[in-house]
Amino acid sequence: MIPNTNDHPCFNEEARKRAGRVHLPVAPDCNIQCRYCNRKYDCVNESRPGVTSGVLKPRGAVRWLSDVLTTRSEIRVVGIAGPGDPFANAPETMETLRLVRNEYPNMLLCVATNGLAIGPHIDELGALSVSHVTLTMNAVDPDIGKELYRWMRDGTRVLRGKDAARRLLDRQLLAIARLKRYDIIVKINAIIVPGVNDEHIEEVAKTAAAYGVDMLNCMPLYPAPDSDFETIAEPDAGLIHRVRSLAGKHIPLMSHCSRCRADAVGFLGDTLSGSDRESLQKYSVGFPSDERPYVAAATQEGYLINEHLGRATEFLIYRAGVRGAECIERRTAPAPGGGDARWDELADRLSDCFALVASVAGPRPQRLLEERGIHVHIGSGLITDALESLFSGKPLPSHIAAAAPEKCKMGCGGNGGGCGA
Repeated sequence: MIPNTNDHPCFNEEARKRAGRVHLPVAPDCNIQCRYCNRKYDCVNESRPGVTSGVLKPRGAVRWLSDVLTTRSEIRVVGIAGPGDPFANAPETMETLRLVRNEYPNMLLCVATNGLAIGPHIDELGALSVSHVTLTMNAVDPDIGKELYRWMRDGTRVLRGKDAARRLLDRQLLAIARLKRYDIIVKINAIIVPGVNDEHIEEVAKTAAAYGVDMLNCMPLYPAPDSDFETIAEPDAGLIHRVRSLAGKHIPLMSHCSRCRADAVGFLGDTLSGSDRESLQKYSVGFPSDERPYVAAATQEGYLINEHLGRATEFLIYRAGVRGAECIERRTAPAPGGGDARWDELADRLSDCFALVASVAGPRPQRLLEERGIHVHIGSGLITDALESLFSGKPLPSHIAAAAPEKCKMGCGGNGGGCGA
């Protein structure tokens, strides 16, 4: 039985006193570059959308949720709100929702999205009893929308300007209509950007109301450093009040938003505790256990992380020793070719490893290995530096992760029998 939908603290101000939420950060990629946004992943001093201390895979997210629930009895809602867009990461988002619904059938589920790519997944959202969806809709006039977005990626096509804004609006309005057919509660977030859309948000409110949206949240711009709008001042209290007063004539307003992080835990306004952050980082990078105590490294000479996952002929296997990481053996890699079977075989050969490091790896082998419990980390530098972090349950050091070479060329091979990475 799904609990009372009034228990969602973002949609009911009274509920914030009795119900908490947790955001599972499983969606790192975004399909829109908003001019007000600059997402930073490991920033513990900021509390705003797009920020998280770790990115999780679906099964890691459920494990983290389990840890959170052991100490947070107030949690009633599980949401996915980034740090990118949930449906720019649709496989991860939908798998996470399935797993949570299976493990915690009485939990409210929600997602927050820009709406560009939600359409193909609305029927399953209804089937999973996702009860709340938030869409960020900053304009209903493409001439204004084009000023808010630098680009949008719709499948393999990149759109800009007025065409992009029109495409987004069409997708959002269609999504709202379809979500309401499933009786899903819909909230619109509209970012107040002074001098750009502040005089237009009343029109957003009118359109939202006409489409049956339940609530509008007029959020003041956060001038994120290094974003296109970093020099635009945050709207003052007078402007916010004026915008909300006009919008509130047409639709109920949310006025208690705390601009939550993508890894928010607890009641609205709570900060992420040290233990919650440590647990999140542990599940985001993998961690040694009795069943999986080792790390595999793809290397050309045994000193550096400098080998492509698909080209590796062998892996060095390391364990944590008293004086640091120790290499205990070499294991031969499966021969190239064979498609997914090659990565299943590699997962079998590395079944006692919780992590693997390589200089390059394609998204499919990463996903297949991670589904088998092996976290794939991409970097370039000293193996010992990487292992020191991984055996401590921490992400790769910034100098290793930042030094990783360009991503795998997705166009190489093409016959299914090449490196496959």
